[in-house]
Amino acid sequence: MRHPSAPAVERPTAVDSPRLLARIAGVYYLLIFIVAPSGAATATPLRMLVTMACDTAVALIFYTLFKPVSRKLALAALAFRLIFVAIMIIGSLDYFGALDLAGSAYSAHAFNTLYALALAPFGIHCLLSGCLIYRSRFMPRSLGVLLVVGGLAYATFVSPWLVGRVYPYNLIPGAVGEGLLTLWLLISGLDIERWADWTHSRPEDPSPGRNPA
Repeated sequence: MRHPSAPAVERPTAVDSPRLLARIAGVYYLLIFIVAPSGAATATPLRMLVTMACDTAVALIFYTLFKPVSRKLALAALAFRLIFVAIMIIGSLDYFGALDLAGSAYSAHAFNTLYALALAPFGIHCLLSGCLIYRSRFMPRSLGVLLVVGGLAYATFVSPWLVGRVYPYNLIPGAVGEGLLTLWLLISGLDIERWADWTHSRPEDPSPGRNPA
């Protein structure tokens, strides 16, 4: 029976529904898998616009979900994914002629080079997000491990010499980790009770709430 003093109508925000927020992130991630181009040959302005919007949304949602675990790590993960987005936006504007950087407008080679470069900060984002998932336990720790491995593989794009020796195999761990994470977000979201344990714990409190069992 409703308590007389309780409000008749209470509208939860997205943060009050972390599972819903996680599933929304899963929808955006699925759109990225469907729409994201594999390179200049399949890039269009619309595809890039949708992909970058979804990447930004996922980055912001992940920050909201994981900041109770570690605000610093969550903020760093957010920053690195936004760096990825910024590089891809610059590359897209140049490729489609809105910018002309060193005469490289419409250059597929320049677009693909920036795309590869952008995967390095994206890899760091995945690595940090994997660490947060592993530590939080409101998603399976195995997903965190897979995302860390995928992030390390993406980070190899920082070195053209290294990429030349491991490509395309360095794309496989990330595709597996991100793919399974997307499915988990869509189907299960996250464990609300464990998320609440982190949310209601004080940063200085070393109680079990800081490391839910």
